[in-house]
Amino acid sequence: MTQNTVGDGVEGKVAFVTGGASGIGECCARLLAERGATVVVADVNLPGAELVAKSIAGHAVQLDITDDQQIGEDIAAVEKRVGPLEIAVLSAGVAQMPTRTENYLMSDWDRIVDIDFRGAYVSAVAVGNPMCRRGRGSIVLIGSTSGIRPVPLHAYGPAKAAVIAMTSNLAAEWGRSGVRVNCVSPGYTLTPMLQGMIDRGERDPSVMEGDSALGRLVAGDDIARAVAFLSSSEASAITGINLPVEAGWLSATSWHTYGGLPAAR
Repeated sequence: MTQNTVGDGVEGKVAFVTGGASGIGECCARLLAERGATVVVADVNLPGAELVAKSIAGHAVQLDITDDQQIGEDIAAVEKRVGPLEIAVLSAGVAQMPTRTENYLMSDWDRIVDIDFRGAYVSAVAVGNPMCRRGRGSIVLIGSTSGIRPVPLHAYGPAKAAVIAMTSNLAAEWGRSGVRVNCVSPGYTLTPMLQGMIDRGERDPSVMEGDSALGRLVAGDDIARAVAFLSSSEASAITGINLPVEAGWLSATSWHTYGGLPAAR
C-alpha cells in the first residue's frame, strides 16, 4: 500500500532561490510561488531580487554565494525572518563565451569556477546543514549540458561537471538525514541573457535549434517545471540524479555523423 505524504507538492513550504532576480532562477521563483510556496528571492542584485519578490508576494535578500564567511549568517537571518527552508534552488551563476585556450585569462577562469562551482558548494552547505539538523529538505542545483558533453567553455563546462558530481556526493551524505539533493541540467535556454547574445549576433538560434531532437530552444518555464517537481514531495524517492532538460540536444548531436536528423514524418 502506498503511504500518503503530508504536504504533497510545494504548497506551504519556504523555498529559497539563488540567482532569483533573473533568468532560470526567476522562472523557478515564479513557478514555486504560483504553486503555493513562500519564496525567498536571493541574488547579489538586491534591486532585481526585490522587484521579483514584490511581484510574487515573496521576500528578497542580497546574497553573495562566493562569501563563505557571511552566507551562513545570511541563511540564518532568512530562516529567522521567514521560517525554516524546506526547498532550495541553487541557480546563481555566470556564463562564459567560447574562448580559445591561448586567449583565455586565468583570472576569468578563476571567476567562473569560483561562482559556478565553489559558490554552488558553499550555497548547498549553507542551506543543507540546517536542513539536516531538522531532518527534511530538498535541494536542486542547476548544472548544464555543458557539463555532460565537451564544449569550448573551458571553465564553465568543467565547473558544471563538478556541480553534477557534487550533487550525488551530497545526496549520499545527507540522505539519511532526510535531505534530497538533485540537479537539473539545462540545454540552450532562451533566457534574457541568451536573447541578448542572439540580438547582438553572437549566437545563431537556428544552429542551436537544429542541434536538438525537438527542433527548438528550451524555455525558462521548462526548467522551472522540472525543478518544481524535484523540489516537491512527489519526488520523495528521487535523490542524487542529474536531469537534463535540453530538448533532446544530447540525443541529436551525434546524428550529424550520419547526415543529420530525419525530417518530420
